[in-house]
Amino acid sequence: MANPEHPAPTKWRTNAVVARTVGVVCIAAGFIIGMYGLDHPATHWLQTALGLLATGMLAQGYALYCSIKRMQQLNSKS
Repeated sequence: MANPEHPAPTKWRTNAVVARTVGVVCIAAGFIIGMYGLDHPATHWLQTALGLLATGMLAQGYALYCSIKRMQQLNSKS
């Protein structure tokens, strides 16, 4: 069981790498599906592409947050 006085360290670098990867994949997929959705506007693909683009941008924002927290953590140790 975790000790509440000493919380487990957060792995900011791992979180940032995963979020960055998910962000890049979602944004790329969003653009590809968006091109298909523009050719076929009566389908649901355009909304799907917009959702993927929004998800990718949120993931990139979280990756930036993780990178900033990691830098703060490294600077506080030294």
